[in-house]
Amino acid sequence: MTVPLPRSGMPPFARITPMQILINVDVDDLDKATDFYQSAFGLKVGRRFGADGIEMVGSSAPIYLLGKAAGSAAYDTDSVRRSYARHWTPVHFDFVVEDIDSAVRQAVAAGAQLEGAVSTHAWGRLAPMVDPFGHGFCFVQFLGRGYDEIAT
Repeated sequence: MTVPLPRSGMPPFARITPMQILINVDVDDLDKATDFYQSAFGLKVGRRFGADGIEMVGSSAPIYLLGKAAGSAAYDTDSVRRSYARHWTPVHFDFVVEDIDSAVRQAVAAGAQLEGAVSTHAWGRLAPMVDPFGHGFCFVQFLGRGYDEIAT
């Protein structure tokens, strides 16, 4: 499912691209991750980077799936180790969709989990999700004027 990014509700600065953003997602199983991102979001494989990376295209920014073993060092200067159990992070994806209920069903069928009820706000609807690798993400469906409904 490739859904065009709706323009209603997007702030003016989001309508231009001042800088390119690349999204990198560590996973412990590239084949499983590729299948999930294709099935859940309708993304396609762009390029492959040896045995350790796959570019997924079809969203407003490419998503790079990076094969990193569970328990491997997250970086060289600390003892933090990668874990693919459900984990919280202050940074996550919001996938903007036209039909949140359909997007949730498709992602759950692909292996995601809905982590709470879909909630409705003045700006739209929100579905908190988690992928099979413990990474949180949300589906967002803008309603009315989107974030402009609450912008001051």
